[in-house]
Amino acid sequence: MLTPTSTEALPGPAGNRPATFQCLAAAYPHHPPCSITLSVHDASSARLALRWLKERTSHITDQLDAPHAQPGRHWLTDEAEHERALTYLTTGTAYQLTLYDEHTRYVLVAYPQGPAA
Repeated sequence: MLTPTSTEALPGPAGNRPATFQCLAAAYPHHPPCSITLSVHDASSARLALRWLKERTSHITDQLDAPHAQPGRHWLTDEAEHERALTYLTTGTAYQLTLYDEHTRYVLVAYPQGPAA
């Protein structure tokens, strides 16, 4: 079963700075069309945002049937794609991964919130 999680903003290296990357995982069932938030996380760096994406992708693919899990399992081992995600995040662009099964679309996204103050 997918378990929703939530964390508070992580302090930055210089004290109580807010996290600079927002990470979200949501499920979108086809019937009825709606969205279900699975996880929300704040990360203080692009690498930590990528780590969160990997962990949540692993959790979701573990619960999918093998044919539907395959794209997520491939993504988990694709180092070139991970570097691409890091480049996107560090240059201010959101990164999104979408997985599907017969009844639901799973969207994982990380995006920069701007520099920590």
